[in-house]
Amino acid sequence: MTLPRSAAGVLAGHVLFEIEAIDRMYLNLYQPRLQHGAGVAAFFVGHRGHRFASSALMAPMTAAFTADIEHFVAARGLDLVRFAGGKRKDDVTREYLRRAECDDRGLVPAQVLYVGVAQETAAGVPDQQAPATRSPGPPTRGWSLARGW
Repeated sequence: MTLPRSAAGVLAGHVLFEIEAIDRMYLNLYQPRLQHGAGVAAFFVGHRGHRFASSALMAPMTAAFTADIEHFVAARGLDLVRFAGGKRKDDVTREYLRRAECDDRGLVPAQVLYVGVAQETAAGVPDQQAPATRSPGPPTRGWSLARGW
């Protein structure tokens, strides 16, 4: 007999979910199985149903994720703040809190004030097309630093 399981029960031991909050929320999701090539290949072939794994399959997922965030921002009339290097997120948040409407107790109601994008650097394996001076061929792989959402 199969018992109903909660999302937390299914994800327990598979996903680390962190929320850090003072006056804002950070969402960091870490999936250990996707931290190595075999895990990524299993994700695309076994979970997503592709015939073979390729890093080219990541771009549409990233584009869809970005579009969903941009839709969320637009639908709610929020600002999308792109943090420059060295810009303190606390200072930006403090300004949004100062301008926010308060309730009858003088508190800012629970709400999303803005969506921020910070450029994080992470190691990754990007596709690199062969230079024009070489014969055409498949993309090559090599570790480098990548910037993303």
